[in-house]
Amino acid sequence: MESEGGRRDDGFRFGNGRLCFTFTATLGDRGAPVPRERLAVPGDLARWCVRAGLLAEASPVGPATLAGARRLREAIDRAAEQVRTGGFPDPRDAAILNDWAARPALAPRLDEVGRLRWRQEGAQVRHVLALVARDAVDVLTGPARSRLRRCADPDCAGLFVDVSRPGNRRWCSMNTCGNRAKKAAFRQRNPRSG
Repeated sequence: MESEGGRRDDGFRFGNGRLCFTFTATLGDRGAPVPRERLAVPGDLARWCVRAGLLAEASPVGPATLAGARRLREAIDRAAEQVRTGGFPDPRDAAILNDWAARPALAPRLDEVGRLRWRQEGAQVRHVLALVARDAVDVLTGPARSRLRRCADPDCAGLFVDVSRPGNRRWCSMNTCGNRAKKAAFRQRNPRSG
């Protein structure tokens, strides 16, 4: 699929605030009858790492790494759902998170204008996955845990941390799910408009 400007649209979604939930969004439309797998082939995982700004260029990814990444992604999703609903992560999911989080990860650094960047020399997908796991552990054990939410779009059902002041955000992204809901509500109120 092509987006404006002729760039290939891979469907990756960014901007929901936390790296771990950007990663869980690689399985899109979780609540739909057929979820959308955005990590269909090993190269998709490498492209996600580049698009996320964590690798300068796509490095080779094998089928075993892709399978491990998908297991990590689903462990994060299940663990976050347990924490979100007042429970505790299943020990098997915690073991997956802990295993990845214990591996070498990318190192944070400040760039010349004081923004966060990631040291990328020699970095590989496995370093990115370790960083994703560490972010998930931070979310699930830190103050953000009380603000875990699922998107109110029943097809999306994506995870996010509600950082709004009142704590009543409903959508993982106002630019996608929130906008779709607003348009649908408008069409329902104004059937002749479209």
